[in-house]
Amino acid sequence: MAPEQRMFGLWPSPITPSALAVALRLNEPAWDTDGQTLAWVEGRSDRGVIVTRRLDDAATRDLTPEISVRAFIGYGGGDVTLARGAAFFVGQADQRIYRQDLAGGPARPITPPVGAASSPAVSPDGRWVAYVHSFEDVDCIAVVDAEGRQWPRRLAEGRDFYMQPAWHPAGNRLAWVEWDHPNMPWDATELRVADLDTSGTLPALSASQTVAGGPEVSIFQPLFTSDGAGLCYISDETGWGHLYRRDLPTGQVRQLTSGETEHGTPAWMHGMRTFAELPSGALVLIRSTAGFHRLVLLDPRTGSERDLSPALPGYTAFSAPAASPSAERLAVVASGGKQPPRVIALDLHDPAAPRVDVFRRSDSELVPASALSAPEPVSWTSFDGEQAHGLYYPPASDRFEGTGAPPLVVLVHGGPTSQVTATWNPQAQFFATRGYAVLLPNYRGSTGYGRAYMLKLRRSWGIYDVEDARTGALALADRGLADRSRLVIMGGSAGGFTVLQSLVQYPGVYKAAICMFGVANQFTLAADTHKFEARYLDSLLGPLPEAAAVYRERSPIFHADRIRDPIAVFQGEIDRVVPREQSDSIVASLRARGVPHEYHVYPGEGHGWRKSETIDHFYRTVEAFLRTHVLYA
Repeated sequence: MAPEQRMFGLWPSPITPSALAVALRLNEPAWDTDGQTLAWVEGRSDRGVIVTRRLDDAATRDLTPEISVRAFIGYGGGDVTLARGAAFFVGQADQRIYRQDLAGGPARPITPPVGAASSPAVSPDGRWVAYVHSFEDVDCIAVVDAEGRQWPRRLAEGRDFYMQPAWHPAGNRLAWVEWDHPNMPWDATELRVADLDTSGTLPALSASQTVAGGPEVSIFQPLFTSDGAGLCYISDETGWGHLYRRDLPTGQVRQLTSGETEHGTPAWMHGMRTFAELPSGALVLIRSTAGFHRLVLLDPRTGSERDLSPALPGYTAFSAPAASPSAERLAVVASGGKQPPRVIALDLHDPAAPRVDVFRRSDSELVPASALSAPEPVSWTSFDGEQAHGLYYPPASDRFEGTGAPPLVVLVHGGPTSQVTATWNPQAQFFATRGYAVLLPNYRGSTGYGRAYMLKLRRSWGIYDVEDARTGALALADRGLADRSRLVIMGGSAGGFTVLQSLVQYPGVYKAAICMFGVANQFTLAADTHKFEARYLDSLLGPLPEAAAVYRERSPIFHADRIRDPIAVFQGEIDRVVPREQSDSIVASLRARGVPHEYHVYPGEGHGWRKSETIDHFYRTVEAFLRTHVLYA
């Protein structure tokens, strides 16, 4: 049957606000020591629930029905691990580490109610739990006994930040990543390895050394090999994030991957992983090229690789791979441009023909692939002759088609040191299935295209992001893929800043804008934001007070009188990253000058939406706003 002609943007879509509101967030798969039980964290509205499933039982079980699970250090993450028949997790309400036996019984705290904890890592013999601790903005690596009978001990302190503690199989060494202000973890970090004195009731640090990293080098995810002879990690010292192996007896370091491709990711959260070691010693890596991921099986002894993509059709994005301790099996959160996230397990006993089992789906998956949009990598020449990159989602429907060029939503990612990938993107699908084209720019300063590309945003935030978004939209219009007169810009956090700055610098380019918790005042952001990003602006804009003129130039609030395009502003009431006052100040200017706008503040929401009712209202409001100011204007 021929598609029905209907105006772009008004197509009835199977991606409804209510469906997006109830979708699950799937994170941090973890195996128990025996390899028979897999757990993961499900975000359900504003709660985090640990769900488990045994390999010999198709049924899943909620392990923490009464305690919401979520760590809060930095942007969170590092919520849970499993070991020896128990889950160790961070309770959202009090930020203590709890122990929950998988066989049943109540969860019990093993750390005191002081500060916050993240990234519990259980020693190989099950006696101790190392973790990241933060109290009054002082961070450290701490250790507690696994039963919580002893007061915790600090193992490493004195640096501003710690991340990713990892035990040696012998239990007498610990590795972690550390760094100081003004660096972010993608700027400059060090990989530290410590020898432990384990003769007492709790381990004590006896000696430690830096084995990798330093100025202008970022280290990610230390992992001791299961034979105890090596330490693997990701380093970007060549300009791309590659995997390295340090031989512990000799100190010799080998680079195991190469080429213009990424194997790491910016460490925005604790608990992030991009590779895992199977019991055989083989490594499974996430390899990222132009925003698309592949899983690669690597033999570190011979350097031979096997691309697992043929066994994973439809999956183009992966996160948090976790290897079974007892079998050649890998769990990972997998998704694709047309595939909502799933927790899957790969049986790799026969790497040539791996078996893939789906353990959990994030939603009902009732929308056929033919009704969804497939992302395409795009590049264009920006204002200064350099190349910028991104992903393009064309309008998609199995029932409707439009005539002419579609309206375009330029969806700017947050960070700003981040990247849009070919993962399931509900916002992009929400618009594309209604007849909008969508551009997700990976403007210069984004990750995934090498360290040099990422560093272009130093002292240039508010320039390259704004220009690359604008020139990307115009390039698509020139190619006939978007209607030049109906461009929309949308973003949250750092992406919200790009939205506001774009309206300040280029009034009239965009027909309308959507801003979620956007940065409006760089001075107050530097003064009020959380510890993790307290010195982030040193690299993005320059240190204060020397760069005060730059801060004023790139603070939309000081130039808000230039904003004249319709804009909808959304803000979480308890956002501690971009406090509500930032949005209040912009809206006050809009209101005073009569600029068409809407303002919505969501109670109980922070830096992003978690509650189902918030998500439902947000999408309904955005759709109505764009109908009024873009489609019918």
